[in-house]
Amino acid sequence: MGHTPDPTTSQPLPDGSPRQPTSRRDLFLSFSAIALQGFGGVIAIIQRELVEKKRWLTREQFVEDWAVAQILPGPNVVNLSLMIGGRHFGLSGALAALAGMLVAPLLVVLLMAIAFATVADTPTATGALRGMGAVAAGLITATGLKLVGALRGNVMGMTVCIALAAATFVAIAWLRIPLAWVLLVLGGLGWAWAWHRLGQKEA
Repeated sequence: MGHTPDPTTSQPLPDGSPRQPTSRRDLFLSFSAIALQGFGGVIAIIQRELVEKKRWLTREQFVEDWAVAQILPGPNVVNLSLMIGGRHFGLSGALAALAGMLVAPLLVVLLMAIAFATVADTPTATGALRGMGAVAAGLITATGLKLVGALRGNVMGMTVCIALAAATFVAIAWLRIPLAWVLLVLGGLGWAWAWHRLGQKEA
């Protein structure tokens, strides 16, 4: 008897391209698992799951898609799930991925909110929240460092990418400039330089 493939397992394409979700159910279950692991932020989890485990995206594709998701209105991870679902299965795929990101976590958050309300003012609960905040910051930093390698092939060049990243950090963390202005100014500069470099390559 032949082995029946698991519908939730992504299969590689013959030409070596990134794998892709096999069904809307695959999208829903995968994004549900990602969302349920995302204590303190999903960015670290979603990069590991989509790039390293599922291999639905390369590091370069993840960086590009994440950049688009970040400048769109709404939560970044929700935007990314909609983009990936819609890319493979259209509107129904986008809705399946969105449901995966929201349904199970919503139920968990409601249950935790009810339970936490009785202990929210205790020193133990306060200390636990502070500890989780530090872990979340570490996860985000580690993910950023892992994605630096994807910038080597960026059309803008590694030096410009690092300079823009450093300027963004300074503007947000130290100068406290609103995110919208940072995206408008530094994002606009990055777009203009990339467009210029692409024009040079085509010339």
